[in-house]
Amino acid sequence: MAAPARTADADLVAHGAYVARVGDCVACHTAPGGKPMAGGLALNTPFGAVYSTNITPDEATGIGRYTFAAFERVMRKGVAADGHNLYPAMPYPSYAKITDDDMQALFAYLKHGVQPVRQANRAPGIGWPFNMRWGLALWNALFLDDAPFRFDPAHDAQWNRGAYLTQGPGHCGACHTPRGIAFEEKALSDAGSDGRLYLSGATVESWHAIDLRNLWTVDDLVALLKTGQNQYTSAAGGMTDVIHHSTQYMSDADLKAMAVYLKSLPDGAAGPAAEPAPAAAEPAGLFTSKGGLGYLQFCASCHQTDGRGFASAFPPLGGNPAVLSDNPESLIHVVLTGWKSAQTATYPRVYTMPAFDQLSDQELADILTFVRTGWGGRKDAITASQIGKLRGRIVSAPAGAPDYATPRFASMLDQPNAVQLVRGMRLNMQTKALLPRNVGDSLNCASCHLNGGTVALASPYVGLSAQFPSYASRAGKVISLADRINGCFVRSMNGKALPVDSADMKAMVAYFDWMKNGYHMKDKIPGRGTGKIDDTLRPNLAHGRQVYASQCASCHGANGEGTKRADGSSVYPPLWGDQSFNIGAGMARRYTAAAFVKNNMPIGAHNRFPLAQGGLSDQDAVDVAAYFTTQPRADFPPKIHDWPNGGKPKDSRY
Repeated sequence: MAAPARTADADLVAHGAYVARVGDCVACHTAPGGKPMAGGLALNTPFGAVYSTNITPDEATGIGRYTFAAFERVMRKGVAADGHNLYPAMPYPSYAKITDDDMQALFAYLKHGVQPVRQANRAPGIGWPFNMRWGLALWNALFLDDAPFRFDPAHDAQWNRGAYLTQGPGHCGACHTPRGIAFEEKALSDAGSDGRLYLSGATVESWHAIDLRNLWTVDDLVALLKTGQNQYTSAAGGMTDVIHHSTQYMSDADLKAMAVYLKSLPDGAAGPAAEPAPAAAEPAGLFTSKGGLGYLQFCASCHQTDGRGFASAFPPLGGNPAVLSDNPESLIHVVLTGWKSAQTATYPRVYTMPAFDQLSDQELADILTFVRTGWGGRKDAITASQIGKLRGRIVSAPAGAPDYATPRFASMLDQPNAVQLVRGMRLNMQTKALLPRNVGDSLNCASCHLNGGTVALASPYVGLSAQFPSYASRAGKVISLADRINGCFVRSMNGKALPVDSADMKAMVAYFDWMKNGYHMKDKIPGRGTGKIDDTLRPNLAHGRQVYASQCASCHGANGEGTKRADGSSVYPPLWGDQSFNIGAGMARRYTAAAFVKNNMPIGAHNRFPLAQGGLSDQDAVDVAAYFTTQPRADFPPKIHDWPNGGKPKDSRY
């Protein structure tokens, strides 16, 4: 077959660029921080690491001297220009199905549409006997079917297009089809005696690639491939890169064709597609089991107590294939190493889930068992040994114990007053719902004291009860812990004080005492307060408005109104208006708010434990804090009595 002309036709190159997108060439042939298509990415196999090669048109280290015949032999037979056999980590068994026209266009693109990069290829990290390449010729003889894609007349053109894209350039089977003892895909298509195994799910680099057969609806499949998320899940692991580099750029017609093909396949091993979990109250055990309390503390801020997640940011758990799967490896992997959403044109902002490897194997086992029971209906528990085994493979040695020791909700169950402590915790997390007559806005204590007051630099309660009674300059007198709590009720929650002798106030005080952690009056407590901010910075309100729109509005609403569930309860709190904190609250002060924002907002921004929170500069934090604290909010008439002995802060609103 003749090679394309040296001066390639622009349309041919553009066509080849599209084929390269479908084939996701850039994802495997680009190392982290490296030049596109220059290779060097480690592809881990059961036999060792294989490094992707330089496929730029550099003549010394890339494919610049390749003829089309040599290129085609690589793609269809896995044999390089110098005659050595490639390892099947390169999905040439799938690429063998690429049509002649697409193959010629792809070659034209790689030769004339990619910048050459001089970068030598790395030798594979594979030991004897698997480094003996003559065995790969035998592998090809046994397992390679290099026949081109065959149009099936029993199906229409759309189905056949989807089958071609899935089986050929899209090489979906390379990850989603189980492999045999020789690393061969057990089926290369849905045809034949082994066809039912095709796309039935497999484990790849300690991620479980899900069963794609008859999965969801066509529209749900298209949504995931186009945007990185749908009503069931968000992409994770290697699929995040596939969507980021490849499928989001495919035409709607091609994505629909693939979805039609996948939906047509008979149910795989996991049975029929899962449906979203029905809207319901919290799962049984949320407040009475260690797994439930662990979930509440470390997961519910993003995934919510009902497991619904938060649209466009944090995926749901009900109907999520990682939760429903017989194989929990992806679920364990994501809590140990974290997650990032796919960056797509539809969802350009990347959200991050931090790694929870600071939690013990047993803690994670309890939490994941609770999740799979509550939203997956599963009866099989995840064990600490399962967590530990995968941790040993994928987690680097920890950097050392943090200065701030995060209290664990689950440990309250070991205390003799566990019922009272859990009630105190719930009053912090669900203040509005449990004390509606005392809360006048839409806030909870946990709106400012994140994760029930257990997060460093988010006004944690650790050691706080040891500091009372103490003199408060705002009140001009010595106050008790109960007085301080009531100050939040009347200011931050624009409500009414809770009787100090009530069972609920005693539960809240007991909860604070549980977090005393052996501290004494005037001890230096790591993580206390909201941290420091440069209070000499002058705010720029116009810039603060821009920061708010880009970093805050997705959770707190375009007009500071917060976000709500269908029943009207708050998901993320309002930042101004009559449902937010009043003018007498500490958060109404510019630099207090700025310090909180700097260290805690936005959540889901990077890999910091426990909420991937913080990351704005001091100036950004001051600007956005000045913007939202100066917006309209409820007055606090008793403010005339504040700071009777002096000491009024310079950033007070009154």
